[in-house]
Amino acid sequence: MIIEFRKYQGTGNDFVVLDNRNGIYSSLNQDNIAYLCHRRYGIGADGLMMLQQKEGYDFEMKYFNADGAEGSMCGNGGRCIVQFAIDLKIIEDKTYFLASDGPHHAVITDSGMIELQMKDVDGIEKRASGSILNTGSPHYIQPVTNLAEWNVETEGKAIRYNDEFKAKGINVNFIEPYNDGIKIRTYERGVEAETLSCGTGATAAALSVAADTALPQIIHVHTMGGLLQIKFVKTGTQFSNIWLCGPAKHVFNGIIHLP
Repeated sequence: MIIEFRKYQGTGNDFVVLDNRNGIYSSLNQDNIAYLCHRRYGIGADGLMMLQQKEGYDFEMKYFNADGAEGSMCGNGGRCIVQFAIDLKIIEDKTYFLASDGPHHAVITDSGMIELQMKDVDGIEKRASGSILNTGSPHYIQPVTNLAEWNVETEGKAIRYNDEFKAKGINVNFIEPYNDGIKIRTYERGVEAETLSCGTGATAAALSVAADTALPQIIHVHTMGGLLQIKFVKTGTQFSNIWLCGPAKHVFNGIIHLP
């Protein structure tokens, strides 16, 4: 099978993106997708997305983790598939699309940044060492010191695979204060490694910090791959009108033969 693809990245979180409006790639299975995402044998990516037709929406976003399994919402992926839709001339400067966690609005700013509206968050579960919340995907947020020296692979895997989380998995984010916001490093389930950025993780981290402080309702999140901005409205323990803002860049186009 010959597959035509485009590669995109959002603050270093990279994706293979397929135009599946005619259903040609619907037969791809978990092994096929894992092969395409493999960084040595395939194209190489943190995940794969299919853009599909959906009545009542500009398009549907179907997301798969790098292990080939269908995933939950991906924030950086959401911004990248919006850019893909722009490049396909499906949309112009705004869109309304469907993802695994429900409908999403997105707008493209004059500077080319993509602002993606995320699901509302009602309450944050506090733990002794951190917080748990769902921003379209489940996240564990743990404040640390000396983040640059933190062993994200070892510490993140220990939490992701502990008795509580190993069945369904959880994304693990380590954070520390930084100038006008926070720094973050993320161990992602499905990739099972540290990624340069995680959009739903950055959103979760910003909200977890905002729950306990008087930080302004715009927080800068410095990922390993670049800067994201989280905007939101906080009312008591509830967060609404949440926007994940950042770049989404086309990397290259290609054709690959699926063995």
